[in-house]
Amino acid sequence: MDRFDAMRVFTRIVELGSFTKAADDLHIPRATVTHTIKQMEARLGVRLLQRTTRQVSATLDGNAYYARCVQLMADLEETESAFSAAASNPRGKVRVDLQGSLAMHFILPQLPEFCARYPQIELEIGMGDRAVDLVREGYDCVLRAGEPRDSSLVIRRVARLQQVTVASPAYLEQHGTPDSLASFAQHRAVNFFSSVSGKILPFDFLVDGTEHSVSLPGQVAVSHAEAYVSCCEGGLGLVQLPRYHVQQQLAEGRLVEVMAAFRPAPMAVSVLYPHQRQLSRRVRVLVDWMADLMRQGEHAA
Repeated sequence: MDRFDAMRVFTRIVELGSFTKAADDLHIPRATVTHTIKQMEARLGVRLLQRTTRQVSATLDGNAYYARCVQLMADLEETESAFSAAASNPRGKVRVDLQGSLAMHFILPQLPEFCARYPQIELEIGMGDRAVDLVREGYDCVLRAGEPRDSSLVIRRVARLQQVTVASPAYLEQHGTPDSLASFAQHRAVNFFSSVSGKILPFDFLVDGTEHSVSLPGQVAVSHAEAYVSCCEGGLGLVQLPRYHVQQQLAEGRLVEVMAAFRPAPMAVSVLYPHQRQLSRRVRVLVDWMADLMRQGEHAA
């Protein structure tokens, strides 16, 4: 095994915290992983990894060596791609995790176009809204809505999507149309709770430049966007969400926007990727393509 392949083995052990997981990820025998690290430590004359019965972690020297390995491998890939056909025809696997509703509405419908443009890129797509450990789980990037909380990641803002508050005509006929924070507080909601924290999310409004959060009672709470819209259409209460979710329902009159004068701030959409990883050409073209799609969606909403 050459030195760059050995570096790749070492970095995956550090990222995954396990010899076995690194072997599975790289599709090589565990014995090869163990032998590679023994040779590497002998050649360098330092101990790179600390082993316990439950986990493997880097020593101080190992952490320093890991940072250099990541940079060297990124530099090598970037250099080779600049002087090969990969510069115009990037190839290889990209692992990306997409927020579910953004994927279904913006990304997946246009995916055939990306695959036709870059036939040698293999995509492995996860979908959800959980906090992904990009380095440990081996993801190249993620697409997320809302304000990111992980300061260890590079954050590329790709869109700001208009948010609206809506109700069904039947609900408004029965309960009236709110036109102020005071009247809004008298209504009922289909509440939305975070699948990560379990917390009910409040309604947000901008009044004279000041943000206000209002919580409403409701008989039903959901954690899925399609269920949220469906319950609202059924007359169970008010909901607040990005406009693209209900664009068709608004156009057809199945839902009606309320509190339009006090819309909340637009929802941020971002692509996130690790600081220590220079983006390869194949990852960069995917990130640029997703950013372009989201910008189009921002203007269309």
